[in-house]
Amino acid sequence: MRYLVLTDIHGNLEALETVLADASQQGYERTLVLGDLVGYGADPNGVIARVQELHPTAIVRGNHDKVACGLESSEGFNVVAKSAAAWTFEVLTSTNREWLAALPRGPMVIDDLIEICHGSPFDEDAYIFDELDALRAFKASTRRLCLFGHTHFPVSFELPDDHLEDAPPNVLSGSTITLRPTSKYLVNPGAVGQPRDSDPRAGYAVVDTKLGRVELYRLRYPIEKAQAKIVSVGLPEVLAARLAVGR
Repeated sequence: MRYLVLTDIHGNLEALETVLADASQQGYERTLVLGDLVGYGADPNGVIARVQELHPTAIVRGNHDKVACGLESSEGFNVVAKSAAAWTFEVLTSTNREWLAALPRGPMVIDDLIEICHGSPFDEDAYIFDELDALRAFKASTRRLCLFGHTHFPVSFELPDDHLEDAPPNVLSGSTITLRPTSKYLVNPGAVGQPRDSDPRAGYAVVDTKLGRVELYRLRYPIEKAQAKIVSVGLPEVLAARLAVGR
C-alpha cells in the first residue's frame, strides 16, 4: 500500500495543487491527512473541497481547524494567528464549518504499521520538537510508525532498541527513510502550505508499506500567487511574506 501523507495545508491551495500533481506522478493508493487544513491562507473553502475530493482513508483535526470552525477559542494564538482564524471563520461556508467541527481527534490507528496524529500521540495539541518530546511520544504510540504534523518542520526520530536517534531535520527532496523492522519511528513530512524550516518549498510524504519506507518530497509552487491572494483578501501581510522565507 502507498499512502499519500498531507499535513498543515493551512488554506494554501497553490501548494496543495502542486503537491497533488507531483504525488500523482509518484503514485499512491490512499490518502492520510494530519490536520490543519485551514488557517493563515486565503483558500480555506477551496482546500477543504480539494481534500474531500481525495476521499481520505483517514483524517484528524488540527488546532487551527478547531479554532477556525468555532469549536475552541483562539486564546492561545498570537495576534496574527487570531486574526487569520477570525477571518477564516467568517469566510468558511456553514457546511465546511460543520465538517471541520466533526473531524476526529488523533491519534488514529491506520493499520498494523501506521498511526497518525496532528501534534503527538499523547496530546493532539502538543509539539514534538526534541528528543524528550519524542521519547514521550514513543511511549504513547502503539504502532511502529507514527506520522505527525503541527511543527511545520520535516523531521524523523528513530527508536531502535530503546536508544533514541534523530535524523537531520532539514529533509531534502527525494529523501527516503527505510524502516528497520526492530525500530519505531516518528515522522513529520513537513507542511504542505506553510513550511517553517527556512525552506519555502511545500512538503509531503508517501509511505510505502510493502517496501517499508517513507519517501519525503519538497516542491516549488507559485508562492507569489498565494501571497497575492492573502494580501487581496485583507489578511495580515506578514502571512504572505513568511511564505517566501519558509518561516
